[in-house]
Amino acid sequence: MSIPYIAVTMGDGAGIGPEVTVASAVDPDILAVCRPIVIGDATRLQTAATTIGSDAQIQAIGDISEAVFEGRRINVIDLGLLPRDLPWGMLSPVAGDAAYQYIKVAAELAMTGQVQAICTAPLNKEALHAGGHLYPGHTEMLATLTGTDEVSMMLSTPKLKVIHVTTHIGLLDAVARIEPGLVQRTIQRGYEALQRAGVESPRIGVCAINPHAGENGLFGNDEEALKITPGIEAAREQGIDAVGPLPADTLFFLAGRGDYDLVVAMYHDQGHGPVKVLGIEAGVNITVGLPVIRTSVDHGTAFDIAGKNIADSRSMVEALRQAAEMATRH
Repeated sequence: MSIPYIAVTMGDGAGIGPEVTVASAVDPDILAVCRPIVIGDATRLQTAATTIGSDAQIQAIGDISEAVFEGRRINVIDLGLLPRDLPWGMLSPVAGDAAYQYIKVAAELAMTGQVQAICTAPLNKEALHAGGHLYPGHTEMLATLTGTDEVSMMLSTPKLKVIHVTTHIGLLDAVARIEPGLVQRTIQRGYEALQRAGVESPRIGVCAINPHAGENGLFGNDEEALKITPGIEAAREQGIDAVGPLPADTLFFLAGRGDYDLVVAMYHDQGHGPVKVLGIEAGVNITVGLPVIRTSVDHGTAFDIAGKNIADSRSMVEALRQAAEMATRH
């Protein structure tokens, strides 16, 4: 397959998104495997390039057909939504709305086949809401924009992969939402995603909700037996090698040493904590279940360091690399 085009959204313009976008879009290893088309604000990207000391040439284009990949040129579909004097590191409804508009354009390009994947820089959820877009994050937004009923968040590192049954909701709400059907569908989405990534027979470990997997009803209200075990059994009937529910602390240790290809976490922090201990620069966020490929950095907008040439672009580079890898698989 030819080198894929990837829509790269700039994220919240007041955060580190523009900086990591510029750095990754001219990375030689990335340009060897994909053709990044940035969706964002050309003026802000030029400011970011100056900030990080990059000689990248920011070039606004109106259509992907105008993109030219040579030298240090970055092709930008420029929506021109940000004021030139937008301050770094400050919450802005304008930047929140702009971040949504970048995603909307990227989703349209992907759904019409003009790009083969989407890779997103971080947005700020509070700014997104202030800009009038009431989504918990990228995952839910892209589900709506692509007409997808249910998706899952997967975190991918070289050592550990985790898919989440629930994500951006409170812990009590997460426990209430977990039910056997959702557990089974999450296991299935993770299984299919790993198969597409080249793992022929994925081994999947499923986390419990309670400490020690409930200790036979000693901890909790028998959530493991009522909410999780039937979902695992249904997945196993489909021929999926799924085991659990297992105590989360033990399961992450076993997966880290290679006993499992994928961990199914029940809620946001149960899955995110172990991955981020490995280092944010190693993590990539993948939305599983969309009709398009979407990867992202595994960190936020980092307002405290935005515009200071401190941001680490390695997670963005890895997200682009994984998007390119998936886009070249049938």
